[in-house]
Amino acid sequence: MLRVLRQIAHIGLLSEPLPPPGDEMRLREALHAEIARVFSRAVNIREVDAGSCNGCELEIHALENPYYNIQGAGIKFVASPRHADLLLVTGPVSRHMVEALRRTYAATPDPKRVVAVGDCGACGGIFGESYASAGAVANVIPVDVVVPGCPPTPTALLRGILAAVQSA
Repeated sequence: MLRVLRQIAHIGLLSEPLPPPGDEMRLREALHAEIARVFSRAVNIREVDAGSCNGCELEIHALENPYYNIQGAGIKFVASPRHADLLLVTGPVSRHMVEALRRTYAATPDPKRVVAVGDCGACGGIFGESYASAGAVANVIPVDVVVPGCPPTPTALLRGILAAVQSA
C-alpha cells in the first residue's frame, strides 16, 4: 500500500480538467434566475397527458434526473391543478379528454401558462383531427408556448418552460 501511495505522490494528478458547462447547464441556471425573479418561489407544473404515446412523458421524466435536476432550479411537479402555475400538456387531445382538459385549465389559478408539448400537442401530429381526436391543444384551451419535436428533447422542454415563465 505504501508503494502505491509513493507512486501516486511521485506521478501527481493525471485526470483531465472538467469540460466547460454545456448549453443545458447555462439554460438551467438562466431558468433558475428567471423563476426567482418572476415568482420568488418554485414554479409548480401540472403535467396533463391528453392522449399521447408517452414519448414526451419520457423526456419530461428525464428533466428530473440528476443531469437536468429541475427541482434544483425551482420547478416542481404537482398532483393538483389548483396548486399549479403552468400546465404542461402532451399529445393530441383525445375526444374523451376534452372536458377533463377544460376542467383542469379552469381549476388552475390565474395567472396561468399553458405549454403544448411535442408535435401532437402543437398541431395534432400524425393523428390530426378525427372522430377520436380534437387535434392540437390550442383547439381546446389557450396555449402560450409550443415546444415542437417528436418527442422534444429535455433542453427544448427547458426552453419552453423558460419562455412560459418569462411571459408571466
